[in-house]
Amino acid sequence: MNILITGVAGLIGSRLADWLLENISNVNVIGIDDLSGGYIENVDQRVIFYQANLHKDDIDEIFKTHQIDYVFHLAAYAAEGLSPFIRKFNYLNNTVSTAAIINACITHNVSRLVFTSSLAVYGHGDGGIFKEEQTPAPIDPYGVAKYACEMDIQIAGEQHGLDWCIIRPHNVYGAKQNIWDRYRNVLGIWMFQYMQGLPMSIFGDGEQTRAFSCVDDILQPLYNAAIKKESSKEIINLGGVEEHSINEANKILLKIIEDGESIYKEARHEVKHSIPTYKKSVDILGFKHTVSLQDGLAKMWKWAQTQPVREIFKWEKYEIDKGIYDFWK
Repeated sequence: MNILITGVAGLIGSRLADWLLENISNVNVIGIDDLSGGYIENVDQRVIFYQANLHKDDIDEIFKTHQIDYVFHLAAYAAEGLSPFIRKFNYLNNTVSTAAIINACITHNVSRLVFTSSLAVYGHGDGGIFKEEQTPAPIDPYGVAKYACEMDIQIAGEQHGLDWCIIRPHNVYGAKQNIWDRYRNVLGIWMFQYMQGLPMSIFGDGEQTRAFSCVDDILQPLYNAAIKKESSKEIINLGGVEEHSINEANKILLKIIEDGESIYKEARHEVKHSIPTYKKSVDILGFKHTVSLQDGLAKMWKWAQTQPVREIFKWEKYEIDKGIYDFWK
């Protein structure tokens, strides 16, 4: 079985590759990543790795060479709050890159494409509750890009017979996460800020609610999204059983570290409450919530302390800076 993972150097991609190599017999894992947000150190040496940019480079030869059975398209630049200020970059790296993957899957008769979308497609949802049957109404360009990808994949299914499963993961965190990007991944940002002797940033009043998901809990369900008959042409929320406010999550991390302080900064344009339903992931993908936020953060913090000192990623120039938040100027 030949499985291709895009974004293989990132959190979910690298951890999924690890899980496949450890748990599935006779599997070859082929990985693509441009290393703009992930790190080669995350990638298992058994992965057949290609450094490539999906919207710039020709990936046809990779599909032809390896006769890919399943594709996990995980590559994305997931910075919701920043996306209004980097629109062109956002659409190139999310929507246009996904179009390249769809073309390749159709051309080379891939058995199924598993696409990780985002709960950003829901926008404010129904009172902060996100159900798969709701009509998406994103409030930022990142959510728009992900929703466009979803629609294009479904069109490819109708017109070209592409089999697919769309996964909407929720606030996934864990070891191998990029904690050096100040525009995303709040839990990782806090860890990096603490290690740099800085207070941990909370935007607005901190009463935004999120349902965090430890990456350990979603790996087998992701695999099931590719191989199970019941997953075919389904849209499924994945993860997000325990609801926490940002303030609560911050207090949990401070308790784990046994040190640190927090600082409140101006509010961002974002969804206040983001809580997904998860029954479908249990029924179809066999999802089980086994790792609490406290246990998952403790494990991630232990990993973070072993990492090399890296320079935090900062945009030198935004596409537009009108309305940019003070903390990103």
